[in-house]
Amino acid sequence: MEAKAKVLLAEDDAALGFVIKDSLQEDGYHVVLCTDGQTAIDVFKKGEFDICLLDVMMPRKDGLAVAKKIRQQTDRIPILFLTAKSMEEDKIKGFQTGADDYITKPFSMAELLLRMDVFLRRTKKMHSEQIQEYAIGSLHFSYTDLKIVSAEGVIPITQKEADLLRFLCLHPNKVLRREEVLLNVWGKDDYFLGRSMDVFITKLRKHFKSDPSVVLETIHGVGFRFNVPTLSNQAKA
Repeated sequence: MEAKAKVLLAEDDAALGFVIKDSLQEDGYHVVLCTDGQTAIDVFKKGEFDICLLDVMMPRKDGLAVAKKIRQQTDRIPILFLTAKSMEEDKIKGFQTGADDYITKPFSMAELLLRMDVFLRRTKKMHSEQIQEYAIGSLHFSYTDLKIVSAEGVIPITQKEADLLRFLCLHPNKVLRREEVLLNVWGKDDYFLGRSMDVFITKLRKHFKSDPSVVLETIHGVGFRFNVPTLSNQAKA
């Protein structure tokens, strides 16, 4: 029987790691367990995974360092942090490093399985979708190729930037509430995710500098409006 998905689990608490691994395997996942960050990095480089579950505090390399290495190779694989920490700055650092979500210990396996399912379904849907190309003013945005092409050259973008920009492209010149963007792009309305979203909004604005007619406006206390003079999209098989 084919596994639901291949999971990289990095957890230095051996007992907890085996509990999570056994539970996931009972639910149909194939799981590779690593007990330190450096091993997780080495294992990730050699294998193909569908989702990564990373403990934040680990020996040799912490979860943030592991996530950074993974994001240097791919932006498409979901990363969930398993953390005992509740400090705001730690969560923000995690999102800035490339994490998609976090789950705070102690947690129930039911909650972890639900979170994983949400991200895996979203990734599967994204991969099955047709190629999306958008003309934004004088800019060209390729969702599938993760790039923006301007008169000044090609700008590579991350998967999360592409997800956010595509949502904006689907709703041009309209006021979008912050919670609406968070729910559609990040999957939930969360304060820490909101801080992460603001970072990505700033990144996108920098990408639009070559065309002053393209403006990503912040409407304080409400949300955003993606002001564009012309916008067209095209689906290619």
